[in-house]
Amino acid sequence: MNSEPLRGVPLPRLSLPATIGPPVELGSEEPGDHVLFVYPKTGRPDRPAPAEWATLPGAKGCTAESCEFRDLADDFARIGFRILGLSSQEPDYQREAAERLHLPYPLLSDPDLRLAAELGLDTFEFEGERLYTRITLIVRAGVIDRAYRDISDPQKHPRAVLADLGG
Repeated sequence: MNSEPLRGVPLPRLSLPATIGPPVELGSEEPGDHVLFVYPKTGRPDRPAPAEWATLPGAKGCTAESCEFRDLADDFARIGFRILGLSSQEPDYQREAAERLHLPYPLLSDPDLRLAAELGLDTFEFEGERLYTRITLIVRAGVIDRAYRDISDPQKHPRAVLADLGG
């Protein structure tokens, strides 16, 4: 975990479309304390992932990570944290994934990579798409408290975050 460059930085005020309810106002008091996991993109069962996708460090595992956060959402809520997922995928793509995976938390759509621009988050290009590099931000009272980078096992990552937060 390398939190230092982002620790203490206020989350920028951005209104992003969400799969549940109205747009989420990041950087405001609305989301409360939350875990914002940022990921490249979820796959779709009707579109096989290109073979090259699995060879990109940190690219594979978005669906598994989303499902593990889903399974631990109540545990995070017990310690006072809301879960939010974010990628550069369009809202309709996000809605399909949220419904198919039965996610109890919203996925936010940031196709213009505004959060990346505001915070200097890493992105990469794949098949003509600009995508986020995986990172998880712990946000308390609108300020970044911790940042998890270099996530080697996206499926195990949510449980490690929960343990780190005392859950």
